[in-house]
Amino acid sequence: MLLQSFTSRWKTAILLLFVAVALRMWDFGNPVIHVDEQFYLLVGDRMLHGDLPYVDIWDRKPIGLFLLFAGIRLLPGDGILAYQIVATLFAAATAWMIDRGALRLGAARAGALAAAIAYLIWLSLLNGRGGQSPVFYNLFMAAAALLTLRLPVLAKAGAIRAVLGNGLIVCLLSGIAIQMKYTPVIEGIYFGLAHLWFLHRAGGRLPILAGAGLAWAIAGLLPTLAAIGYYAWIGPDALHAFWFANVISIALRPGYPADQIAMRLLGVAAQLSPLIVAAGIAWRWRRRMGFAGEGSIIAWGWLGAALIGFLAIGTYFDHYALPLIAPLALVAAPALGRSARIMVGVLGLALLLFVIKLAMQPRNADGARAVAAVVKANSGSECPWVAIGDTITYRLADACLPTPYVFPNLLIYSTEQGAIGIDEAGEVRRIVAARPPVIVTSSRSLNIWNRASFSVAKSALRADYRLVFSTPHDNYRSLVYLRRDLPFRNPASNHATVRRGAPE
Repeated sequence: MLLQSFTSRWKTAILLLFVAVALRMWDFGNPVIHVDEQFYLLVGDRMLHGDLPYVDIWDRKPIGLFLLFAGIRLLPGDGILAYQIVATLFAAATAWMIDRGALRLGAARAGALAAAIAYLIWLSLLNGRGGQSPVFYNLFMAAAALLTLRLPVLAKAGAIRAVLGNGLIVCLLSGIAIQMKYTPVIEGIYFGLAHLWFLHRAGGRLPILAGAGLAWAIAGLLPTLAAIGYYAWIGPDALHAFWFANVISIALRPGYPADQIAMRLLGVAAQLSPLIVAAGIAWRWRRRMGFAGEGSIIAWGWLGAALIGFLAIGTYFDHYALPLIAPLALVAAPALGRSARIMVGVLGLALLLFVIKLAMQPRNADGARAVAAVVKANSGSECPWVAIGDTITYRLADACLPTPYVFPNLLIYSTEQGAIGIDEAGEVRRIVAARPPVIVTSSRSLNIWNRASFSVAKSALRADYRLVFSTPHDNYRSLVYLRRDLPFRNPASNHATVRRGAPE
């Protein structure tokens, strides 16, 4: 019986890995799946060259995420395919955790598997088809949830020591996730409180509860405390840079216009609606189906904690909803297993949306590599500047960085104005005063440009640069400008339009 169970688990794991690869292989090798993961890979690569996050290259994501990408960068290749393969393994492992958790809730075998597959499909639907941070940290939170689902049985058996050990592992897993993005702190707190409740149920008295709570909190904070300690060891300036980027700057962001936020919320709700409906049906049927036990309460509590984390961010890009998929799939699993029509409807609609999205997906990879080739050929030993465009250009072009603020949004978007601790327009003036050989920008039209920064960049382009390269990117074009005193070196490319002379 044990051997059969072990074999079944391995078969499920292999099947989920196959599904994950089938859904994600279309993007293998694509350097521009999403602006975020391009930047994470760039930071990871620069760390291997001695750059220190928040000091030499600036962002507000936790350092654990960059350490992960630095580790991935040690794998063979330019890092692009490597991070996508690692992300696929993480996605498949998270789906396997959902399958295990659904079975623990009492879902049918088919329902548990359907929930796991639904997780994989919705990752791609919500811009998680590459290496967004939740693709990685969802694994740690799903593992923490799976362990937390053990609590009713442990408490009933009075297994105080087991609850204590369980809580320590769960909080450490949460702490690792927190060092990939800070919003899992809410889920971690929830899991910790759940452990305290069930420790009390197991017979733990007040001194044990107090000691356990303290130990679990330290375990959850340990990765973050290690990061703070490292920057403090480097020196006060580094510690200040870490603290500003990771704490203060988050509160300084002015945010996006209300109409954009409302549309994003509607878009997220629409894309998640099949899973939400299935979860709602499972909730309505919970007593009739026998899924109203404490495990179900734990799972729904996890969904609530993840939802609070999503709402706390306030910008509501679709990929910010990626942490909702795992708990949503978990609580929907009983309904997916109870009704074949619900299962077919949810998975069928998800696959239809996936196919439509895949068919409509812009093919920007060749153009991005062509831009990087032009940048590399024309930069020499000087540092180009990607004013508006793909940060992966620096990595593909083996280029040095003209500023610590290489993520374009930081200097060019009004949504970052006053939030990064410098005068953005002043930094743009410093960059263009150094006369970068190449400046990459785009024809994109937005209403959230930082007008001062944009004006400085535009003036420099008109005075000292000429447009030499143009290629499609989404519904606009990527543009490469060359300093007027430099000869243009044109690398072979079949995917771009080369323009000589000054732009109109």
